[in-house]
Amino acid sequence: MSFRLEVKSHRWSARAPWRRALKVSAGALLIVALMYGAMALQKESPTAFSNQPLDSEHLYNLTNVWTIHLKFAPDQWEAMEPKGGFNPFGGGPPGGGPPGMGPGGRLGGAPPGSGPPVGGPPGGGPPGGRPGGFGGFSAARMLTPAFMSQGDVNRDGWLSRPEMENLAQKWFQTWDVEKKDKLDEGQIRAGLDRIRTPGGGIGMMLQGQEGKRNGLASGLGIEFDYVHADLEFEGHVLRDVGVRYKGNGTFMESRDSLKRSLKIELNRYTKGQGLGDVKMLTLQNNVTDASLMNEVLAYRLYRDAGVPAPRTAYARVLVSVPGKFDQKYFGLYSLTEAVDKGFAQRHFGTKRGAIFKPVTPSLFTDLGADWAAYKQSYDPKVLLYEEQNKAVMDLSRLVTQADDAEFAARIGGFIDLPEFARFMAVMVYLSDLDGILGPGQNLYLHLNPRTQQFQFIPWDQDHSWGQFDRASQQQRDQLSLRHPWQGENPFLERIFKLAAFKTPYLARLEEFSRTIFSPERFAGQVDQLAAIIRPAVREESETKLARFEKVVAGENLPTRGFGPFGGGEIKPIKPFTKVRTASVLEQLAGTTEGLVAGSGFPGGGPGGFGLGAMLTRPLLKVLDENHDSAVTEAEFKQGFGRLFDTWNGDHSGRLTLQQLRSGLDKDLSPSFEGFPPFGGGPPGNRGLPPGEPRQPANGPVSEPRPLPDPQNLKPVPAS
Repeated sequence: MSFRLEVKSHRWSARAPWRRALKVSAGALLIVALMYGAMALQKESPTAFSNQPLDSEHLYNLTNVWTIHLKFAPDQWEAMEPKGGFNPFGGGPPGGGPPGMGPGGRLGGAPPGSGPPVGGPPGGGPPGGRPGGFGGFSAARMLTPAFMSQGDVNRDGWLSRPEMENLAQKWFQTWDVEKKDKLDEGQIRAGLDRIRTPGGGIGMMLQGQEGKRNGLASGLGIEFDYVHADLEFEGHVLRDVGVRYKGNGTFMESRDSLKRSLKIELNRYTKGQGLGDVKMLTLQNNVTDASLMNEVLAYRLYRDAGVPAPRTAYARVLVSVPGKFDQKYFGLYSLTEAVDKGFAQRHFGTKRGAIFKPVTPSLFTDLGADWAAYKQSYDPKVLLYEEQNKAVMDLSRLVTQADDAEFAARIGGFIDLPEFARFMAVMVYLSDLDGILGPGQNLYLHLNPRTQQFQFIPWDQDHSWGQFDRASQQQRDQLSLRHPWQGENPFLERIFKLAAFKTPYLARLEEFSRTIFSPERFAGQVDQLAAIIRPAVREESETKLARFEKVVAGENLPTRGFGPFGGGEIKPIKPFTKVRTASVLEQLAGTTEGLVAGSGFPGGGPGGFGLGAMLTRPLLKVLDENHDSAVTEAEFKQGFGRLFDTWNGDHSGRLTLQQLRSGLDKDLSPSFEGFPPFGGGPPGNRGLPPGEPRQPANGPVSEPRPLPDPQNLKPVPAS
């Protein structure tokens, strides 16, 4: 805000010195008044820079809208662009994709918006066009956990030949349900499909190669490299910071635009550099959210519920590249606090805890006694002590192997159940099917060194508020409180049976339904934020402003329609919270049970992503020694014995994890014959073929219902 000060001249008498003194005094008073006025305005404005230290306490205020200016050298700007990678969403870098790809990063030169090429990349092979396909469509990724968990009986971290043969016998006898002493192709497929593995279904697509970042983009061969840049943050200039793109689905959906999510590591190349205690800036482009509020308000709800969750602000991002951009406005981003040691210190009072970012639809599934089998799935963000590795493995063994009595007696020593109940109460209210309730991503785990208990932290909330389109809108609106997960989820299935979890969980839902789950409260938050960020949205484009105004007003918008998952509409926060709060109150009162959101992706996924679809024929080929299209128990054991001898190249008699992985990939390469890149399968909750209309699985979406009177709630049962 600027002021214009006009001073009119007057004829003053030299014989009136008191007038000159009065003039000087008035001028001094005016200057003081202007200074105080400017200070007051600076305090009122959410975008004004303060003389106070710019640390996390001042930076992360929900209504702050900062200005960030990034300056790249031309070679660094070019180096930041990821090379390669199959993109099923059809997006690519502005001006064309990397070498070997068509416009927009599409294989084979497909036109923009065409989606993935049917049948996979040219030349055949697994989708992704590289070993392992989508980050892990490989025998090793899919079967190693089962071999080590079920075969390594003495938990010494490797397999002996007798253990290998015993596993073959166990599987044969379990799969031979008709007791015919032979397994045909159908029985082998059914047996493989019954194996629970964290590498199954969507988990294979969400995990990167060993040692790489996880997520759908990484699984598809897209990697992000840091480059050098200078940063100006509201007058603070930081030289030589590290910048890279971030995100998975959001990156691929925005790959043909300039506005992509960014990660800025302030001290990557200059030790100790930062904005006070802030060393990492995480900028979300909100490409899936026209309101730019889903994530910000979801984190606020978690914090209001007493759950550790990142703080947020907003940032206008400008970019300069000599010869290309001069303070080019890329758009308004949400600015999210990093989950790091500083976050842990603030919430848990210690920096010594372990921090994990798991990506697995089968959280805490036993993978054996070697930490190497767990590392990629749990993606530790700090250096770990041996006892921290062991805590993950011990909990996984408990969840997978313990009977109900042992599980109930010991689980509280591993997980802070009352706090997990608080976390789950908010996640289930938000119908967040893009996290632990669905494919098993978008959360952090903190292992507290004082209590040795795991604590849960939400992350990546752009699809919260019932906006993850992998179930019908009705299922998301009325998601069951007592069975909110999709598909098979052994960890949640066991937890939700425990009174020690269920009692505080239902109690928190009842408490929050009377307080923070108020639709009117959420509507006020939306309107408050809209007034603050509207100018920055308008600055992007009139089209984005029009979409913004619609969702702020509570109007549905069509989905962006990427890939086979497009179609339908997205219900914004205001109308969603009306029907969701009504459903929660009704379920608590016992007048309805809510809806289970179908099978979803975990445990197989759409179009036959299960183990049987890809490994039946390779396994049958290895085991069927007499080529009669069936396998006897003797053939099964002898075949596993031959594989052991082949894979145990050092003849030590001990098959290590690495030898097992290498051997599985060599001799049991998955079959992708007729494999659809994304979809297929029958209509219903398991997904639809590309281009087929998506229909609600439980009939038409109902109109919003009036909220039940909280005073009429029935008592919540203890278990």
